[in-house]
Parts: sequence; C-alpha cells; structure tokens
Amino acid sequence: MTALIVIIHLKSNASKLYNMNDTSSKSADKPNPQNKIPPGYRFKWWWIYVFMLIFLLPFSLQNIFSTSKEITWQQFEKDILSRKAVEKIVVVNNEKAEIYIKKEFADDSMFRAVLKKGIGKSINPGPHYSFNIGSVESFERKLDVAEKDFAPNEKIPVSFVNRTNWFLNIIGWILPFILIFAVWNYLLRRSGGMGAGTGGSSIFSFGKSTATLIEKEQSKITFADVAGLEEAEMEVKEIVDFLKHPESFTKLGAKIPKGIILIGPPGTGKTLLAKAVAGEAQVPFYIISGSEFVEMFVGVGASRVRDLFKRAKEKTPCIIFIDEIDAIGRSRGKGAFLSGANDERESTLNQLLTEMDGFGTNSGVIVLAATNRADMLDPALLRPGRFDRHIYLDLPTLKDREEIFKVHLRPLVLDDTIDTHFLAAQTPGFSGADIANICNEAALIAARSKKEKINKEDFLSAIDRIVAGIEKKSKIISPAEKKIIAFHEAGHAVASWKLKHVDPLVKLSIIPRGKQLGAAWYLPEEKQLRSESAFTEHLCATLGGRAAEEIMFGEVSSGALDDLEKVTKEAYMMVSYYGFDKKLGNISYYDSTGQRDTSIQKPFSEETGKLIDEEVRKLVSEAYQRTKELLQNNKDSLEKVAYQLLKKEVIYKEDLESIMGKRPDDKEEAKTQ
Repeated sequence: MTALIVIIHLKSNASKLYNMNDTSSKSADKPNPQNKIPPGYRFKWWWIYVFMLIFLLPFSLQNIFSTSKEITWQQFEKDILSRKAVEKIVVVNNEKAEIYIKKEFADDSMFRAVLKKGIGKSINPGPHYSFNIGSVESFERKLDVAEKDFAPNEKIPVSFVNRTNWFLNIIGWILPFILIFAVWNYLLRRSGGMGAGTGGSSIFSFGKSTATLIEKEQSKITFADVAGLEEAEMEVKEIVDFLKHPESFTKLGAKIPKGIILIGPPGTGKTLLAKAVAGEAQVPFYIISGSEFVEMFVGVGASRVRDLFKRAKEKTPCIIFIDEIDAIGRSRGKGAFLSGANDERESTLNQLLTEMDGFGTNSGVIVLAATNRADMLDPALLRPGRFDRHIYLDLPTLKDREEIFKVHLRPLVLDDTIDTHFLAAQTPGFSGADIANICNEAALIAARSKKEKINKEDFLSAIDRIVAGIEKKSKIISPAEKKIIAFHEAGHAVASWKLKHVDPLVKLSIIPRGKQLGAAWYLPEEKQLRSESAFTEHLCATLGGRAAEEIMFGEVSSGALDDLEKVTKEAYMMVSYYGFDKKLGNISYYDSTGQRDTSIQKPFSEETGKLIDEEVRKLVSEAYQRTKELLQNNKDSLEKVAYQLLKKEVIYKEDLESIMGKRPDDKEEAKTQ
C-alpha cells in the first residue's frame, strides 16, 4: 500500500512536470495542437495529499479524539478501584491500561466529568481513564493484591489487545521518500538543470537547450555599432547577404559556409560582431556559452546540442552563436593522463560534429563560434564542412582604436579638448573592451569631480587608473623607502632613455598605485617584428631599477620582484622560442598547435634543459652588467632624475628632456624633418 501511494505521488508530479515542460517548449517554439492541454483543466499536485488524508483519517480518529484522562496507579487504586466503579480494564499493546467506568456512576460527582453526556444525550462509552502499567507481570500482581477482598463476581475483567495506528505507520514510510524527492527537486533547481533558459521548470527538461533566443525584432545591434573590424566585417557580410537573399548564391551553385569561427584575444569584439550579424540579417539569434552544455549528468550535453539544433531548424533562417567554444571543443584525449578521461565532454563534442554534418549546407542555419584559445580546439571541428571559415580578430591598430573611441564617445558629454587621435595614441595594445572601460572610467572620474563635461585630463587619469591602478596618496612610506623607490624608477628612466630600441618613456611616478610603489609609463611602438638587440635592450631597461639600487645604496631590495619576473620570462622566450642563442642554434621549442602536453613530457632532454637554464642565466647576467655600466657612466643624470622625482613625485617626458636632452631616436627624427 505504501509503495502504491508513493508511485501515485511520483506519477502525478511527473505528469504535472511533463505538462509544464511541454507548455514551456511550445511557448519557446511552435505550438503542437496534438499535445495541447484541454481548456479549463489544470492538475494540482496537492490533491494527492488531500485524498491520502481522507482515506487514512478514520484509522486515526480513535486516537486523535480520545477523551481518557491520564492517572497514576495510586489514584486508580485509592479513588476508583476502592469504590468498585470499574466495569473493565483493557491493556493495549502490553503498555497502557484503559479503564472503563460503570454507567450507573454517571451521576456520581467524581465521575461526572468523564461520563458527561455528549451529542445526542449519550454517555461517553470510554475509555475514561488510562495509565502506564510498566510491565504485565507487575500490573497483574498489583491488581491481585488490590482485589484480595473482592467477591468472585466483583473481580474486574481484564483483556489484552494489540492496536496499530495505521496513519502514523504509513506516514513513517512515505515521509522519507517525499523528503528525498523534495531535496532532489531543490538541488536540480539550484544547479540550473531544470531547463533554465527554456522557460521550463521540470526535472525532465535539464536535457533541453539553455540557449537564449533573441528574436529578430529584439536585435538592435548593427554594423554601425562595430568599429575597428573592417576586414572581419567584409567576411561576415557574405553571411548577411546569404540570409537575406539566398537565391543570388544558390542559382550560381555557390555554397555558404556552415560555420564561422571568430578567433582573437579577449575583448576584441567577437561577441559584438556575431550580434551585429544577427541584427543586420534580421533573423532569430540563439546565443549560448560552451560551458552550458556540460552538466553533472551523463548525456545532458549531447542532449542539449540535439535540442539546440532542432529548435534552430524550426526557426530557419537563424544563427546559432556558441561563445567560448573551447569549453567543449577541446582536443579529444588531451590531458586525459592527468585529469582522467572526460567522456561527457567528448560525447558533447561528437554530437556537435554530427549535428554540423547533419543539416544541409543551404538549410538556413549558420553556426558562429568564438574563442581565444584556437590552439586548444579539436582538428575535426575546424575542418572544411564544419567551421569552414576562420576569421582572426587582432588587437586594434592606431586607426582602429580611433574608430572605436568615436563609437564609445557618442553617448558622453565632452568638452572641446578631446582628441580621438591623441587618445588612440595613448592606448597601444588596448582591446575594444579596454577602450570602452576607459570611456566609462573617465565619465565616472568627471562625475566624481562634479564636472559638467568630460575633459582630456579625465581620460588620462582613466588610462592611468586602468594601467597601474588607483592612486594611494594616503599610503604611508618612510623617507628612506621613498628615496629607494625614486632611485629605482630613475634607473628605469635613465636606462630606457639611453637605449635606442626601448619604447619611449612618457611619465614617471613614485605615487603608490595598486600593488606598485612606483611606476613608469612607456608608449609602445606598433611593430610586428622585434630584433635580438631590441630584446636585449628591453632586458637592460627592465633591470635598470635594480642596478640603480646597487649603485647608489650598495645593496638591492625586494622592489624588483616584478622586474625579475618579466626578465626571466623574456629571456626564456629568447633562448627556447626565438632561437637567439648561439649554443642552441636555430631551434624553437614553441608549440603553436597547442597539441603537446608539456606538463607530462618536455620537448627536449634534461641536458638541453640544463643548457637552456645556463644560457638564460648568462643572458640576464650580461644584461645586468651592461645596465650597471650604463648607469655608472650616467650617474649624474640618475641622481638628478631621482631628486626631481622626490620633489615633484610625478615627472613627464619634458622634465626628462631638460635633464638628459632628447633621446637618440628623437634627434634622428628632428634631422630628417
């Protein structure tokens, strides 16, 4: 009986949840008249509990509405047994004695309360009193002693019965199952496996796709909102033209690519470009992250892939955009030795490969994907027939950054001092997301100062804030430490100023920012290639701070930790990647494919590893000695820059020119002009 009730409960909930899931899927996609719920019908799960209560209520009424009065044996023997008012005694489950009083004692003042007349003027049938007997042997012995003076016909009849409360027993069996089901249901809801994103709330909907659908009326982003991606725009415009006018392609026998993958560093506009394609084409747009396919249950990822493509086919033409596809598209079998085989992720990837092969080339479903780890992707995913076209989005150039600034400056209130070309020149190596952050930060700085408009200084402060962190003028630094920091930064300045291939220095500060106690701002030149001499001089400039400390104070401090980290990484790149070392020769151990797991086995022997370490140590040591000699020869300039820093805390390129004159590159440019 208990199992039957549990099955009824689960079936009823399953029926309700299935109906909810069916309704949500219909609302997300097309309605299905065959499975439509009749009007006016709505199943309520709590009906099951009402029926159970009505069915089991009679079994418990006797105990629930019992009117017996609890007494002790002493009270029973003194007040009741002595008056010979007991009609019978019933011992229940060998634990409790129920006392029934004779009806002729109804008018007795002592028993009037327990024998009082109820509904219909009837006498309470009892039991009227009750007490715990302890044990049957003890009860019978005490009763015999109490009745020793009774005549045989006056002795009280005693009966023994076993009584079961079916209601409590059934609840005791059912309640654990209900609690387990409730906890399971709650955990599924909290884990997001309940069909989040599909509008469903069923335990049977965690295999449904969680992709967010943006209808064509909701797609407001167009190519006008995208800047600095002209080449990429030209390639994706073909997709827009195909979705708008497919006949112009098909009549010539052309095939549109099934998939397009956008590859580039974070913040370069991959997601924005995909949304612009959907906005321009005015088609439904499914967007989902690669991590949303992977779940705690086996087979959920593959099920969500199938459901996503099924929904997409019903809304053709449309676009599927998978962001961070490397979460599921990683090379199969890679890293299995350390992390164990990930069958769930691989089955999800296999299903994705199958679906991309399954629908026709001209079916109207275009798959876009984005990643910044293309080296991690499985080769089967990138082959022609799946992701046919690869679009690379690099960090924006000077011209691109200027266009990006123009886009993000549109909603801002600016004064006349703002020059987009100047701002673009101050942000080399910045992505589109970084530029958007700069514009927002400048607006916040201006608002914090109660300004009516945003000026040039606000943008410069925003750039400094993002690059080096917020100023900490309240941070207490002793005069001795401040002097060390000043000479450290002066060492960087003098070394970089005297070296030809180092990026121009524009600003120097000893005001603490973030974790840094001092900072030097360089303006990197946008070069595609770097020579060996440029690498070496960069090592020297980076070691300038530590060398200045040793020259001026005779010892070094821990302030060069960040410098040493940069120098070590760059030296290893020079030796093992770029083939700049003469002993190793023209050999590179760089893996551009990302297929080699260097954590398990290095691509070189132990002897070669020792040689690499020796050459790196030699390279850094020679750069340090060269830097010390350079600063010794320009000790006068070093002291002047340091004391100028101590005086002003922040000095600029003009201040450095007044102390050391123009840089070699600046002199050559002046001659050519």
